[in-house]
Amino acid sequence: MATSGEHAAYRALPAASRVVPGRRLSATTVRDLLLVGLTFSSGAVDAIAFLGLGKVFTAFQTGNLVFLGVDAADAGGPDALRVGCSLLAFAAGVLAATRLVRATKGSELWPRRGTLALCAVLAAQAAFLVLWAATSGRPGTGSGHTLAALSALAMGLQSGAILALGVTGVFTTAATATVIFLMRDVGERRGTEPAERARLAGVLVGLVAGAASGALVLAHARPYAPVIPLAMTAVVIATASIAFGQARSARS
Repeated sequence: MATSGEHAAYRALPAASRVVPGRRLSATTVRDLLLVGLTFSSGAVDAIAFLGLGKVFTAFQTGNLVFLGVDAADAGGPDALRVGCSLLAFAAGVLAATRLVRATKGSELWPRRGTLALCAVLAAQAAFLVLWAATSGRPGTGSGHTLAALSALAMGLQSGAILALGVTGVFTTAATATVIFLMRDVGERRGTEPAERARLAGVLVGLVAGAASGALVLAHARPYAPVIPLAMTAVVIATASIAFGQARSARS
């Protein structure tokens, strides 16, 4: 059993150098891997939404704003109501997650309330899977709007939870900022830590890999496509609960 002095010494260490109890990886490395996992999930979500819900996005809201402009010009964009459902549900998710985690914002590398917000993401994704399966992956107009809202709600909740972590350049549901930060660091030859560049690059790779996985399963096993983001979110929640739960126990 650790002594009070050992606990104090552990708390005095920089967060990036603390090792998750029982593991060789630092807490920061574990967090970064979880961020890549969530971005993988978002890539799969958007591939499924774009290919299976009438060319709308439920994570990448910049695209939906562009679609609204295209629809306003009557230039053949996706269903404006479905785009609106996605935008509003995403915004509601961000708001809800922000209110849930703001009490612990900045207090921990991975706050417990952040994991709770991801549990809400999991619930929304599970509801999406149930409705998707009920329509055999080919929803009608009404069910399609509902599915878009459920998926966007999940992505908004995820975005709000990750925003509270304060990780520069990482949002898990959009990659434009990540590309900007990574290329800025490369272009300015900044003294950025290799781990930071690896995190940014890993998030970009995760997004592409997730989209490819979602599209592949959608093409060959359509009813099961939503299982991919659902399973990845569950893995992230379980890993965060074990890894950071042990870290909290070690500090107490």
